[in-house]
Order: sequence, then structure tokens, then C-alpha cells
Amino acid sequence: MKRSIWTSLAVFLALSLLALSFSSCRMQSRAADDKTKLHVGIVFDIGGKDDRSFNAAAWEGARRARDNFPLVLRDVEPGDPTSVEPALRAFAERGYDLIIGVGFAQAPIMQRVAEDYPNLNFAIIDGVIQKRDAQGKPIEGQFLENTASLVFKEHEGSYLVGMIAAKKSQTGTIGFIGGMDIGLIHRFATGYEEGARAVNPKIKVLVQYVGVTDSAWNNPGKGKELAEAQIGSGADVIFTAAGNSGLGAFDAAEQNKKFVIGVDSNQNWVKPGYVLTSMVKRVDNAVYQIIQDKVNGKFQGGLHVYGLDNEGVGYAMDQYNEKLVPPDVIQTVEAAKQKIIKGEIKVTDAMFK
Repeated sequence: MKRSIWTSLAVFLALSLLALSFSSCRMQSRAADDKTKLHVGIVFDIGGKDDRSFNAAAWEGARRARDNFPLVLRDVEPGDPTSVEPALRAFAERGYDLIIGVGFAQAPIMQRVAEDYPNLNFAIIDGVIQKRDAQGKPIEGQFLENTASLVFKEHEGSYLVGMIAAKKSQTGTIGFIGGMDIGLIHRFATGYEEGARAVNPKIKVLVQYVGVTDSAWNNPGKGKELAEAQIGSGADVIFTAAGNSGLGAFDAAEQNKKFVIGVDSNQNWVKPGYVLTSMVKRVDNAVYQIIQDKVNGKFQGGLHVYGLDNEGVGYAMDQYNEKLVPPDVIQTVEAAKQKIIKGEIKVTDAMFK
């Protein structure tokens, strides 16, 4: 009986080792598959690629590139911030041609990885990777050659949706819910408020944030709680720049018959009739463009800026909200858009003020 147990155990261990060996071979072949194709790896921000917002936009651009170019595309959805660096390094160790990090929080991590792999190309969305001196301090105006920093003028797009919110508001009070309380999200809030005050100087703008840690992007319950509190204080339009947390505000708007403004992706379809518009941030186009540049041998590191002038930001109008925003409002907003592009209207960049 004992001999039978030990024999079975030996067979089990042998099969386990064989399975591990096969898995290892498969992983190696995956890294080396289709040498004729460009290998692109993308590591998402917390919240995952199905957040219907920021990550989803990045994924849309990557998928579109995969459909149009000969690519091997792999992605990782980190469960927590500690998983980001191992994911980036795994792609680098396998020699991926382009490695994309989604979200400002990945910038310091990508800095380390990109410096360790100078012969590979990287791209960071919403982050800036600068060269560093011997003491490790960033050198002003100098960027890592192998890393593209893809940044957006969120304050410009937010100004336009702020105008729309003020035009639509019946109470003279509107709200803003940000995810993490950081400079990047202050850009959205400040632009939104300035646009609203350009329409109604006396308008009241309620500003709140979900939290101060990465979990602030993935807490719809808290987003709903904040939205309900703002509605209770008179807000009838709420702009949310909070990732997955913002979806809670969508629920609150629908249940209280108020309006919400989406962010990053076109979210007009999420709660039809209650989404006034969406401040679109064309992360999809930026991701697609950087992959296309790599495919065509035209990859360039350094700063890539997307604003109203190159349609990097804007607001969404479609069949879901065309009856919510009158033509005269669109005409007024479009006129302001042209003034921003020409420099006649200066929108405060709260991230750097």
C-alpha cells in the first residue's frame, strides 16, 4: 500500500515537471513567435481595459493597430500597483519592440525599466520621462530618447464641457468628481470651472475627489456617494474624471434625473438621455499613432502633446446626446474652441501653475 502511494506521488511529480517544462517552452516560443511581426506589450492602469474610460481608450487604439498592422499584441491588467514593474520588465526581458504603460503612476517605474533597456522603445500615457543627471535628478527639457511621453491638454477639453454644463444647468450649481487628488486631475477641474464661469460668472462649482491612493480610480460606490451629495447640494450637471469610480456618478445621475459628463472615451451611450456629453481624450489615437510610427521606423522619443489644435481632446456629440445640447450652445462652444486654438483664450494648466 505504501509503495503504491509513493509510486503515485513520483508519477505525479514527474507529470508536474513535464507540464512546467512544456509551459516554459511555450512562453519562450511566444516571445519568439512571428519574427516578421512587431511585438507590442501594453500594461494597463488599475481598473483594467474594460473601464469604459481611460484604459478602454488605450485598448481601442492598440486593437485598431493590431487590425491594421502585422503585430503580436499582448496586454497585462495589473491587480495592484506592485504588479506593474514585473509586467513591464517581463515584456522587456522578452525583447518586445514597443512597451506601452497606461497612466501617470507608471512613469517612475517605466523610467527605471527604460533606462535598463536602452535598445528597446517605450511609451507612457500621461507621464513624462526625462533624462536624469548623475544624482538622479530630472534634467529640464531633456527626455529619454527611447521613451515617448504622450500627454494631453485636458484643461482645454474640460473648458468646453464646462461651458456646456453651465448652459444646461437650471440651478446655477454644477459638480466635478475627480478620482485621485493629483495635479493631472486638477487640470480637468480647473478647465471645467473656467469654462463654466465664462458662461455664468456666478455659477457654483462643487469639486470633490474620491481619494488620494490608486484605489480612487476603482471605487464606483464612493463615486455614487459623492455624486448624490452634490445633487443634494443643488448640482444638476456633474463632470466626472475618476475612471471606474465615475461610473457610480452615472448611476446617481440616472436615478436622480440629473446630467453627468463622461470622460476620456465617448461615454454618451452608457446612460442614454443622462449623459450630457463626454470630454474625449484621444488616447486611442495617441496609442495607434505611436505603434504606427514604430511599424514605419519613425518612432521618436520625447514629448508628444495632444490638444484642441490637433484633435487630441474635445467633446462628443452623437445620436445619444444630440437632443440634449442645442445648436446655439454648440455654436458658442465651437467659437470658444477656435479662440483657445488661436491663443485668444488662455485656459489655466493647473498641473503646472
